Amino acid sequence: MDKLTSKNWIFINQRLTPYVFLLPALVILVLTVFWPALQAFYLSFTRYEYDLTQTPTWIGFANFRRLWVDPVFWQTLVNTLLYLVVVVPILVIAPLGLAILVNQKLQGMHWFRAAYYTPVVISMVVAGIAWRWLYAENGLLNQLLKGILPEGIPWLTSPRFALFSVMAVTVWKGLGYYMVIYLAGLQSIPSDVYEAAAIDGSDGISKHWDITVPLMKPYLALVGVVSAISATKVFEEVYIMTQGGPRNSSKTIVYYLYEQAFNNLEISYACTIGLVLFLIILGLSILRLSIGGVSA
Repeated sequence: MDKLTSKNWIFINQRLTPYVFLLPALVILVLTVFWPALQAFYLSFTRYEYDLTQTPTWIGFANFRRLWVDPVFWQTLVNTLLYLVVVVPILVIAPLGLAILVNQKLQGMHWFRAAYYTPVVISMVVAGIAWRWLYAENGLLNQLLKGILPEGIPWLTSPRFALFSVMAVTVWKGLGYYMVIYLAGLQSIPSDVYEAAAIDGSDGISKHWDITVPLMKPYLALVGVVSAISATKVFEEVYIMTQGGPRNSSKTIVYYLYEQAFNNLEISYACTIGLVLFLIILGLSILRLSIGGVSA
């Protein structure tokens, strides 16, 4: 009986040891992620604004009704969806082309890889300020276009161009990051596959369509969903370059949430916006898991 008890204790000890190591991280997650998320969920059903020393007042679905008729929210939602439609396809396709280029076994190719990856390691604050200078009325871009368009283009001051100008910075920052993901996938493809395809007459650009793209489908799905989630949460570019203007034309959901919480001190309404954003990101995450299951 003692021997059996000893074996059971060893078995229980082996099963519990991993969870003991995970416990500190779980405690930190509960305190910094899960508990604040639950508080935000509760506050979305209350009135908690201006005087933050007062106790939140329960108002039910009033914040959601206000959100439903808020034209600024719907505009930010449209801007965010437009961000997804424009930015995500570029960040799925263009980095794959770059990865194929830098995957060539040529002398000095590692310098090109480093050059393409450099924007990733640059702080978004620094990048945003630099691009704001480039987009200025007398900036480099308008100076280069002076021969074609003497008056230049109002990159950040026109409702027609502001959001797309911010999108360009997001694409510029993300190209190198997703290129590295694709590069890892390309280097896992055996060279024998391409050699066999060449014997069958598939060479040059056609080999990438016949071999590379089908074998890279899991990576394409991963980059598509990750870039979509990142585009949904875009904030720094908007904050640094346009502040959501002009006339809310470049304002995204996350920036609107920040504006309501910290500029207007409408904490409960900001939590309601955050709950909607959470549902959108949750949907994209479920899509990622379902695509991953299909790919597996």
